[in-house]
Amino acid sequence: MSTDNHEEFDVVVVGGGPGGSTLAALVAMRGHRVLILEKESFPRYQIGESLLPSTVHGICRLSGAADDLAKAGFVLKRGGTFRWGANPDPWTFAFSISQKTAGSTSFAYQVERMKFDKILLDNARRKGVDVRERCPVTGVIDDGDRVRGVTYTDADGNEHRVTARYVVDASGHTSRIYKHVGGTREYSEFFRNVALFGYFEGGKRLPQPNSGNILCAAFPSGWFWYIPLSDTLTSVGAVVRREDAAKIQGDPDVALRNLIDECPLIKDFLSEATRVTTGEYGRLRVRKDYSYNNTRFWKPGMVLIGDAACFVDPVFSSGVHLATYSALLAARSINSVLAGTVDEEAAFTEFEHRYRREYGVFYEFLMSFYDMHVDENSYFWSAKKVTKNTRGELESFIELVAGISADEFDLRDAESAALRLKQRSAEFADAVDEVVRGNERSMAPLFKSSVVSHAMAQGSQEQTRALLGADAGADTPVFSGGLVPSEDGLHWTRPQGG
Repeated sequence: MSTDNHEEFDVVVVGGGPGGSTLAALVAMRGHRVLILEKESFPRYQIGESLLPSTVHGICRLSGAADDLAKAGFVLKRGGTFRWGANPDPWTFAFSISQKTAGSTSFAYQVERMKFDKILLDNARRKGVDVRERCPVTGVIDDGDRVRGVTYTDADGNEHRVTARYVVDASGHTSRIYKHVGGTREYSEFFRNVALFGYFEGGKRLPQPNSGNILCAAFPSGWFWYIPLSDTLTSVGAVVRREDAAKIQGDPDVALRNLIDECPLIKDFLSEATRVTTGEYGRLRVRKDYSYNNTRFWKPGMVLIGDAACFVDPVFSSGVHLATYSALLAARSINSVLAGTVDEEAAFTEFEHRYRREYGVFYEFLMSFYDMHVDENSYFWSAKKVTKNTRGELESFIELVAGISADEFDLRDAESAALRLKQRSAEFADAVDEVVRGNERSMAPLFKSSVVSHAMAQGSQEQTRALLGADAGADTPVFSGGLVPSEDGLHWTRPQGG
């Protein structure tokens, strides 16, 4: 029953970004009553502009947003170009080289998030989701054993109470409600960086067919991203260690220019460019990329997705992927419980297991990626070495994945973890050397290296399922006694014979 100040829904989602809008659409597609409460009014600014193919062709295909994305005119991203590693020459990987992402879907997009996020939110509306903007959540209705709903304030300042079977926290790294699931937020010592970023008009582009690639360039104080958002507009950011935060203090325009001067490749690409100084893109912004994960991702009645649950360094464009992938996992769990086909404990154990596993895969990949860069004179890069890392950081990584994917990660103690990560970063570095020495077709070694193949694996599976449905074949559990996706990708089921 609903009154003017008290309503009931099956699911209330806090936050209308990519994770929240994706989950809401996938749950509403099963006929459930879903409410999104978003504190801002769309379109609104957000960082995280470089996507991966699995988001575009997998999850957005399942949610029904892929066609609208294709019509939006976003820059095609066919891979990435890096000035990273021991070799001074930039090297490029293309999604098309991997057999898992080859063919007509071997690309992603570079997106203006103001446009991208609104497309996903509007898609949720079309799927029947009740979307209310300028409605900040003010509290969680929690009886101790279970979360029952939320309170919020509407655009006119009126207070409301909403009860629901499930509350989904998709409100990002600044979430004010994530603590209601219990546990603690644990921060990484390895990935505690600070980013200073802005936007430029008239920057150079890589030669075709790689003109839409993200360009990542290491330099002594850290690394730069360079993301083409249109033929002329580019997102540019410098990432430095937390201990070097003094480099970005004072006048941010001077600070960014000084960092650009430290990186010859980015300086050259911006040699004829001018910084945007008006509108949403006119501000220089600072983001503390303090990677973290919560020790709990759910409790009865509530689940964390996206950055509300965990965040990892953005060098491999994993932010939107992890947000939408966790949204898909949580939507499967909610749909299964509401349909009465899987019990809550089993459904959300599956969600948390798979989400932590994916986070761990990217965490390991990024540790190896940082470790492979050689700059002996750099305080930043000498500190980003696995063998110089603290025991606490490696033990935290072990705790993250132990008991979840221990067989795959083969973790026993901090020393064995350090050795294994060192071996994988060396394997990755050797693959990069092969790419630099050869041509585009020699990129295959990258996708054969352990850290890259693991990072691409789950996303490509979801992409295949979205495109082929039942023809994709039966899935196998990722852990003993686990569940598998249904043929339509929207529920969990027991594996055949399980």
